[in-house]
Amino acid sequence: MSVNVTQFGKTVFGNDIKLYTMKNANGMEAAVTNLGATLVNLVVPNDKGELKDIILGFDIGEQYLINASFFGATIGRVANRTAKAKFTLDGVEYSLSVNDNDNNLHSDSHKGMHKVLWKAEPGDDSVKFSYHSPDMENGFPGNFDVSVTYTLTDDNAVKISYEGVSDRKTIINMTNHTYFNLSGHDSGSIENTLLTINASNYTPVIDSASIPTGEIASVKGTPMDFTSQKAIGQDIGADFEQLKYVKGYDHNFAVDGYDGKSRLVATAAADGRCMEVYSDLPGIQFYSGNLIATQDGKDKAVYGVRMGFCLETQYFPNSANDPAFKCPVFDKGEKYETTTIYKFK
Repeated sequence: MSVNVTQFGKTVFGNDIKLYTMKNANGMEAAVTNLGATLVNLVVPNDKGELKDIILGFDIGEQYLINASFFGATIGRVANRTAKAKFTLDGVEYSLSVNDNDNNLHSDSHKGMHKVLWKAEPGDDSVKFSYHSPDMENGFPGNFDVSVTYTLTDDNAVKISYEGVSDRKTIINMTNHTYFNLSGHDSGSIENTLLTINASNYTPVIDSASIPTGEIASVKGTPMDFTSQKAIGQDIGADFEQLKYVKGYDHNFAVDGYDGKSRLVATAAADGRCMEVYSDLPGIQFYSGNLIATQDGKDKAVYGVRMGFCLETQYFPNSANDPAFKCPVFDKGEKYETTTIYKFK
């Protein structure tokens, strides 16, 4: 296996945006770019050997400079929502960008890690992206040196490994924001996709702003129950307050048996493709693409509402502010390390 490097565009400052494409022995391909350490293409065979690109995205790098839906992006330093766009650490209050109602979403819409150029180091079957986030960038304390490594294996898995360390106590909660459509990125609705989430509980939200209440609630007897396989669309229109708040699913699920070790947290299947998600984190955000704006995507596809879904591994949303949740606080010099695997069968 080798990594093919091609030109993918230019930033507004004239810097090169590169595309790094890996291909395994089964014909599966994964392409990533140094702009935002972003996953751009994921070409996967089905049970008949038919290859399709199964993630939403764009044809040229310049489109990722906008990327309002965060297609394929590495999110950091802190993914998901932080209430009132602030948190307190050791008695000091830190303010973040107010970019989602009165709250903060994904650190910064325009200056987050998904909008910067990362240093790329291609390997035989992987690409390692590195970035230095200076002290107080986007409001977070500490100089934070971080790497994200994408590895494509011959057993059809994409492994995303995060490592980092800060020179001050800080909070870190990174994720990958890829939108999947297992029938093909251009195939329309994902509501027929069969989904299982290994979580008996989830974190309800207060209202449409999607800040958790602090409760860890049972999914049993509710449309939030994916402990047994069901179609994403089966209950998405149910008369259920949590679904009405966010126009579908956009909720954090509490992983069963969480102990900090990698475990199977979700499985999705459609059109002869089955994807398993492995994580060592306590939560996983299932987003059913309720707010994807109509826009041009790859290969002349037109994307819209519920044409892709996300399974984002994470610490719980607003965990820096909610004492009921495990808080992703890392001391000076303490290593941040986590791995997410998307494996195809």
